[in-house]
Amino acid sequence: MAYLDRASTFAVSGGHPVPTSWAIHDEGRTDFTGLEWSVIALARRDRLSSLDTPGPLARALGGLFGLGRSSTLADPRLEALRRLAVHAWHRGYKLPVSEVRRFLSAGFSTGQYETLLGSIATKRVARRGSSNL
Repeated sequence: MAYLDRASTFAVSGGHPVPTSWAIHDEGRTDFTGLEWSVIALARRDRLSSLDTPGPLARALGGLFGLGRSSTLADPRLEALRRLAVHAWHRGYKLPVSEVRRFLSAGFSTGQYETLLGSIATKRVARRGSSNL
């Protein structure tokens, strides 16, 4: 007859239960505002090159000929969101650690990070599926 230790859902025969601080992890907010969802949606059209800082020659030619539109947002918090979203749209879950740190340092939670990646992954799969028709 099997025995289920109901005192700890993580108890393993001969093992130790997972510490409570690990088992209950507060992920913070998981939602975004309407403006933040707009930034995520618009990031879909941005290229990875939009994340690079333009050099002096590119800035000079852009100013002279009106080329090279700057995609950076004035709000640093929204820019961190845009940067992570651009990477997620192009690379899926393969994100640079520096961008994840920037996102979390901007005040976003790990719950929002997971919501962002899940939402974009769903859209990427749907887009890939519709292109196979």
